[in-house]
Amino acid sequence: MNTLKEEIHAYWTQRAEGYSEYNQQEMADARRSMWKNKLLSLLEENFPGKNPEELKVLDVGTGPGFFALLLAEAGYQVTAADVTEEMLKEAKKNTGVFAEKITWKLSDAQKLELGDCEFDAVFSRNVTWNLENPGQAYEEWVRVLKPGGLLCNFDADWYGHLYDEEKRSGYEKDRQRVEEKNLEDYYTGTDIERMEAIARQVPLSRQKRPQWDVEALKNAGLTEVSCDTEVWKQVWTEEEVANNGSTPIFLLSGKKRESFCLNHISVEPGNVWTGYLELGQGEFRLPAAVLHGTRPGKTMLITAGVHGGEYVGIQAAIELAQKLKIQKVAGTIIIVKVINVPAFERRNGSMGLTDGKNLNREFPGNPKGTEMERLAWAVSHELQPVADYYIDLHSGDDYEQLTSYVYYAGMADEKTFSQSRRMAEQVDVPYMVRSNVASGGAYNYAASQGIPSILIERGGMGAWTSEEVRSTRRDVRNILCHLGIYQGKKDYRTYYPLDVTDICYQDASRDGLWYPFKKPGDMIREGEILGEVRDYEGGLLELSVAEYDGVILYQTGTLQVLGDGPMIAYGKIVNPYDERKERIVSYWEKRSGDFLEHKRAELHSPMSERWLYEIKNQLPQDRNLRILDVGCGAGFFSVLLAKEGYQVTGVDLTPDMVENARTLAEEEKTDCEFFVMDAENLRFADESFDVVISRNLTWTLPDVKSAYREWVRVLKKGGILLNFDANYGLSDFTDLCELPDNHAHQEIGDDMMRECEEIKRQLPISSYSRPAWDLETLGAMKLQEFSVDLGISSRIYVEKDEFYNPTPMFMLRTCK
Repeated sequence: MNTLKEEIHAYWTQRAEGYSEYNQQEMADARRSMWKNKLLSLLEENFPGKNPEELKVLDVGTGPGFFALLLAEAGYQVTAADVTEEMLKEAKKNTGVFAEKITWKLSDAQKLELGDCEFDAVFSRNVTWNLENPGQAYEEWVRVLKPGGLLCNFDADWYGHLYDEEKRSGYEKDRQRVEEKNLEDYYTGTDIERMEAIARQVPLSRQKRPQWDVEALKNAGLTEVSCDTEVWKQVWTEEEVANNGSTPIFLLSGKKRESFCLNHISVEPGNVWTGYLELGQGEFRLPAAVLHGTRPGKTMLITAGVHGGEYVGIQAAIELAQKLKIQKVAGTIIIVKVINVPAFERRNGSMGLTDGKNLNREFPGNPKGTEMERLAWAVSHELQPVADYYIDLHSGDDYEQLTSYVYYAGMADEKTFSQSRRMAEQVDVPYMVRSNVASGGAYNYAASQGIPSILIERGGMGAWTSEEVRSTRRDVRNILCHLGIYQGKKDYRTYYPLDVTDICYQDASRDGLWYPFKKPGDMIREGEILGEVRDYEGGLLELSVAEYDGVILYQTGTLQVLGDGPMIAYGKIVNPYDERKERIVSYWEKRSGDFLEHKRAELHSPMSERWLYEIKNQLPQDRNLRILDVGCGAGFFSVLLAKEGYQVTGVDLTPDMVENARTLAEEEKTDCEFFVMDAENLRFADESFDVVISRNLTWTLPDVKSAYREWVRVLKKGGILLNFDANYGLSDFTDLCELPDNHAHQEIGDDMMRECEEIKRQLPISSYSRPAWDLETLGAMKLQEFSVDLGISSRIYVEKDEFYNPTPMFMLRTCK
């Protein structure tokens, strides 16, 4: 049995002569000049000032050579490719004296046997619709284009009428109109049944075109992608309009990304450059890498080694250059592994080798100044201006201990400030600090010029560890994914950084011996003594006293402290509004309607009896129990338990869910009360409930530890906590292959499932090993009686039906 590819090849082989006759008609009438004018205008507009003989043009799927002839006549260097030998024979006859000037290639449009970056332009007509893999074809056509090259594809939704009734009606009207006007019907020269059989097997007959093609061309790496749906007016005769009025031809066009150029380097799309980047007319040679993706996007600048003794950032930059995959880059990533190369190579710490200056205090620098001033000028005027975003990687110097945190630009216009802050929020550190200066530091100055910028601090004391480097690398990758510059999923994070403001930098007033009483990351209270400076005899020289409540960011970690040198730095923690909760509420609001229908059905299914059996087995016989259903959703547990006579209160953070729960309770004639309330901050008095129960909630919470603390707080002594959940962090919600066709997740759409997956990846709970983490956390709250049932799913989800949950659930029970 022939493959689809063989069927297509055989069809066009047999039809070559007849199709050639049609092309000969085009060459002999007005269509020749109409098409020629269109092709030449496209080339002249996109390559102004270029002579035809300077440009190499590829005609893909040339067929009987119509485009090849028009382009060769105009003087262009033409290569014509087709997968059908018979078509190429016809093309050579049709092009006559120009045949010798055309390079002929027997080649598949989906796998061109041509080199990368060979052609200035690629043209095609009526080819993509009958390809087995049109997306791959587009990628091939982009591959053979030079940077800045032009791709033009003329096609139509020729066989969309096989799958669309409206298009079918239009197609039949075309046939009727041709007959009424006594015109030639172009379809009579085809084996319609055979052609339609092929069309039913190729993918584009079922796609919405040209919308599908526009996205495919963007994914293939083209910029300036556009579609001209009116082009048929320029190239079709009245007879063609009569024949194909319901399927007008369109022109898809776009340009391949230009090479990335900076000073002496040039990087073609899809390539990685590594070597030494020369700045300051060659005075400074910085080890660097440039990843220039095939897909268009923004440019990210990443630097390390502004301080030559801060090694975590330097090693992270080195590994990023090695591990980031060019295939996933949409845009350009510039990585400078060490900025202050002399200080790093001579182990000179953070200061300039010749001038003793701190580079991160000299921006924007001075082209006629000292070494560090000139370097700052070169970076700020040659490197930073090419960037859309900037990340500067640091760590504590050889005398600094610090907790991991991130600075973001605060002294900038509102848009730059906001984008800087969003970048900082992607970093897996406990704190983020808003900068209050606009110059001096590399990232501060970049932000003052409109470039969103952050500085990541991790590690210190002139050392580095693999884990610190890995964490910094993960931070950068997450930011790149967030900005769309890297096409991947964000990694899990432990922290959602809290804002720290009003930074107090305490310097020592004199040389001495430094004895800190705290560690970086410790919380401090106003008036608390943080450390002291003594002399060699133990005499007290100075006390460091906290001026306000806050957190220690960094401090001197050496025994020695210098007069007017850093001693300790701390800041106030701002109690932020957690934006993740807003996103979570928004997500569940969008799902609330479907969720009500699902829970209504579940309540009247065998599932309700199974759940009731499992829950009652964990409760005492007393029917007067007061039960709190946390994260009640549409009220399934609340209504189920209220029907048994329990006093039930349900709480949920999503207002629409609470309204749906009230609706369900009213329908079932049960007496429940429901409140909009945060599971991490319950508004109930201590020891209010006999039982706290929850199902599929903890995996959605930003701070599960706080939630558990609250649930234990509102439990009476001897009260029972029941949590039914699963280790959903191990699941991919976008993978629906294990779910039956009637499952709720099959109905809510890919976008909603992707959004759920994205939210999940922002939550620390997704990276924990559960239920082990839950047991450890509750155990630290002085709870002692625990039981975990890992077999609950096998007893609840007996059938693979609309309620089925493929992720194994656990039941965790503890008693206060």
